[in-house]
Amino acid sequence: MRSWALLVAALALTSTTALAQTVSVTGGQIRGAMLQQGGAAFKGVPYAAPPVGKLRWREPAPVKRWTGARDATSFGPACAQLPVMIPAEAPNSEDCLYLNIWTAEWPGGSRKPVMVWIPGGGNFGGSATNPVTDGESLARRGVVMVTLNYRLGSFGFFSHPALTRESSHHASGNQGILDQIAALKWVRENITRFGGDPDNVTIFGESAGALDVNILMASPLSKGLFNRAIAASAPLAISENLIGKSDTLAQAEKRGETAAARWGLPAGATASELRRISTEAILQAEPNYLKADSYKQNALIENFPHIGIIVDGYVLPANPVETFSTGNGHPVALLLGNNFRDWVPGTRPPSDLNAAIDDVFGPLSARARALYIDQGDALHGTPAAQFSTDASFRCDTIVQLIWHSSAGKTAYQFEFAHPPTGRESVANNHGADVGYQFGTVKKGGFAGPANPPFKPNAVDAQVSDAMQGYWTNFAKTGDPNGPGLPVWPKFAPDTRSYIQLADAGPVAKEGLRRATCDLLIENLQRQKSK
Repeated sequence: MRSWALLVAALALTSTTALAQTVSVTGGQIRGAMLQQGGAAFKGVPYAAPPVGKLRWREPAPVKRWTGARDATSFGPACAQLPVMIPAEAPNSEDCLYLNIWTAEWPGGSRKPVMVWIPGGGNFGGSATNPVTDGESLARRGVVMVTLNYRLGSFGFFSHPALTRESSHHASGNQGILDQIAALKWVRENITRFGGDPDNVTIFGESAGALDVNILMASPLSKGLFNRAIAASAPLAISENLIGKSDTLAQAEKRGETAAARWGLPAGATASELRRISTEAILQAEPNYLKADSYKQNALIENFPHIGIIVDGYVLPANPVETFSTGNGHPVALLLGNNFRDWVPGTRPPSDLNAAIDDVFGPLSARARALYIDQGDALHGTPAAQFSTDASFRCDTIVQLIWHSSAGKTAYQFEFAHPPTGRESVANNHGADVGYQFGTVKKGGFAGPANPPFKPNAVDAQVSDAMQGYWTNFAKTGDPNGPGLPVWPKFAPDTRSYIQLADAGPVAKEGLRRATCDLLIENLQRQKSK
């Protein structure tokens, strides 16, 4: 009988996840899970106090201490959002300021570079719970991986006169960016306990996460918290025609008053009255930012311009575009790029291309038409598809790289040019690169339920292997080049060298759609000189 009991106990142990030893972090002790191939993962680790009740819309507060060893074997909730773009990100809650860590060596040995992922989702959706952003594969390439949640939508990018009055900085809004800064401070204070080097941190993100990476490069509050940056599919200078211009604090406060009226509050509502509104009431009043009704993101332009980023005088003392264009962004190496067909979610290629060209190019329209009309491209799609990528992510990426490199800072450009196998017919490949960055292509597509389904094969694995190699090399040294990879030349304003991540492997090229992007740059300069 005793032997049978011992056998049952042994089977029970082998069927459960092996727990890692406890580690002390800010707030107390945590215990994560050992990984099957060695190393450990720690999930759902709080980096700030829950931003609920009286802490709603305030700057992230210090973690509250706990007793005993806190379980860190499963993700914390995603931040409150509607619509929920990816089913894996439900349930969600206002109590959501958690991060996750993967290390391939446990206990940690010599200090390794750290990569911190900022998830995308328009700053109104998304989270670090998506299985496609599992950090184990990258960690096995010699880095410590961190992913994080931050407040979203009307909880993370909300301004109101009542909130500004109670702020010691006389500012409100950009709470989600302040969350990201708090997480980076947590990394600086705690990452050595996981074998990470706090003096070698790379932040990276896609879509809104990429835009936030660029915002962090322009904020004085994040200075010294990271050393390198990777941003995919959201340059800082993304066309104001398509997603709107960053509000001033006064403009954002007026939008906040309009939102409060939707919640049923009177004009002049107090901060206490705002905080008494339920999470559900706020979510149900959110516009549908994913409604595709134009080549512009009208719901964003009208309600959430520049995906919530505002010039508040605190997080952003000046317009971040001006900060970059004058060479005053943080002096860190930057790796920036986009996908081959890549436009803002919630938009579509224009049905009337001539009208769209007139809207974006103004007096330069005649020259622009000659570059688009009847100039189909097997890789970049129809003229309308080319326009949607050029005018959003592609050419504005080049603008930002010119600014950064002209200021004497290291810059690299990439174009992800591999249609995910099985999804070649999909028009917009925004977000398709994320699984390749993380080495998780076998877990499926990134942007929710795939239709048609993703069917990864050896080519997908090879493209992912190259991306992970370049990305982790860059995180280690600021240079993506390394053994076994084709040479990736630095970006320079004259050559505009870039690497194209294609089916046949990475290929170094120059001048991505130079004629079209030159005209868009000329148009941007024209608009700035008004």
